[in-house]
Amino acid sequence: MTTDRDYYDILGVPRSASADDIKRAYRKLAKKYHPDRNKEADAEKQFKQVQQAYETLKDPKKRTEYDQFGEVGVGQWQTNPHGQKVYQWGSSSSINADDLNDLFSAFSGQQNQRPSIFDQFFNPSGRAQTGRPQPVRGRDETKDIMLTWDQAIHGATVTIRLGHSKNNHTESLEVTIPPGVVDAQKIRLRGRGHPGTHGGEPGDFMLVCRVQPHRYFSTQGSDVYLEVPISIAEAVLGAKVEIPTITGKTMLTIPAGTQHGSKLRLRGMGLRKADSTGSGDFFAVVKIVVPRNPSQQQRRLFQELLEHDQPSTRQNLGWWTASSSH
Repeated sequence: MTTDRDYYDILGVPRSASADDIKRAYRKLAKKYHPDRNKEADAEKQFKQVQQAYETLKDPKKRTEYDQFGEVGVGQWQTNPHGQKVYQWGSSSSINADDLNDLFSAFSGQQNQRPSIFDQFFNPSGRAQTGRPQPVRGRDETKDIMLTWDQAIHGATVTIRLGHSKNNHTESLEVTIPPGVVDAQKIRLRGRGHPGTHGGEPGDFMLVCRVQPHRYFSTQGSDVYLEVPISIAEAVLGAKVEIPTITGKTMLTIPAGTQHGSKLRLRGMGLRKADSTGSGDFFAVVKIVVPRNPSQQQRRLFQELLEHDQPSTRQNLGWWTASSSH
């Protein structure tokens, strides 16, 4: 299918539109004209035009050639049912290779000379060109990479497979993951994306780190959190308890009178910060655990504690006053 309408006009975007602008416009129009949703007589035709425009403009190389030469610039060589080599653009416009060669030669007066004007207008790939093509930067690639907790906090060397192939072989690459990587952090590998065309520089390869959750550590940025269960007696009297950290075991001091939910900070014992300015902190989050099935002795001791629980822990909350009626 060919159309006299400009591809940019079909999608309703300016020629300076970004790739994201083009994608958004395509999705909106594809929904509008899809034959399953739109029963108007020309909906299918409009839908095909939108598809054709998007297929060209979403590809940086095709878009560059379309901008230079129009619809004919994004055609391709094909063999017709008669075995003839033809250059075709759209689905109905084409010209026989010999006819095109003769046509160019007739205009130039060089019917019997090689290379012909035809050879100057078409490069070996079959793309129409009338001048020196402009370099086009290759597309960036993005790939998620799953890391274990240890790989993320200590760093690691991992092998990844690039999304494009070189000489028909998919490239593998060893990548160094720096210590202290957090979930969703991106690592840019410059020049490792899709190759450029016409001498253009290659795109970049972007790794998006996905860190597997730990059994008991959690993170917020470069800070590490650990929930530490303690008994009522340890909370009241204070204690020293052994806890794990990302660098090994350490003793944590529980101050007397520690409340449920208190955060005890161990400075500089978190993850290394991405900007290399130091490390985050380690927080022990206190969780006071009440015995579910206390022994007889425990019940007796708690009963004595309850009898001596004066003043009441709720007397200063302001819920009631002496003159309040019930």
